Order: sequence, then structure tokens, then C-alpha cells
Amino acid sequence: MSNCKCECSAAPKLIFSCSGAADVGELADRSARLLTKNGTGKMFCLSGIGGRISGILKSTEVADDILAIDGCTLNCALKTLQEAGFSNVKHIQLGDLGFKKGNSPVNESSIEEVTQHAARMLTEGLTK
Repeated sequence: MSNCKCECSAAPKLIFSCSGAADVGELADRSARLLTKNGTGKMFCLSGIGGRISGILKSTEVADDILAIDGCTLNCALKTLQEAGFSNVKHIQLGDLGFKKGNSPVNESSIEEVTQHAARMLTEGLTK
């Protein structure tokens, strides 16, 4: 019998999004959900990070990539991850893509724009 180790499953690419009350929060959330549906990554629970839920923290520690999608300049998703000790976080701030709080309709076009940018970050190794 051989001592071969199976390495057929890679660690996940986890996506944490703002889900704030503003239009850009909804845009971040819906984009993260579409990325999950498309199989680009897996949306994970930002509240679990903030609440220091051990299983969520452990799963995040072994992730191949961690992506934070923030709607506004407060950057709550990124800061929550950083406060929990995660420093190697890829980050999208929707303002950098031209979306402004209170003036960004959440529609298929805007969701697709954010989703495509995020997918490139996760597949091409981009950090911004």
C-alpha cells in the first residue's frame, strides 16, 4: 500500500461582502452571490468573522483566496477581516469602480460589472 496523499480538492476561494443598507451594499451582496452561483468562489459569512465563530475562522484560515467586496468607503468587510487577523485579503471597493453610494442602481449590468472584476481578481491573482 502506498502512502500517496490525495490533493484533488483545493482550498476554497472565499468571498465576504458588505450587505449594508445602501444601494452599493446590495450591489456588493448580489455580486458575491452571483460569484458563488457561477462557481468562481464561495460567499462566506462576514458576521461569523465579526462574531469570532471558530468554524468560520478556521475555514477562512485555510482558504486559497479571501476576497472582500465593500460597497462604500467605510470598508466594513475588509476591516472586519483585518480585525480578525486576516491580512492577505484581496479587496474591491465599489467606489473605485465608479459606483457611488446613493447613486448606483442595482441592476443586471452593474452586478455583472462587479462580478467580472471580482472573477478576474480571483482567477488572475490580482489584488485590486
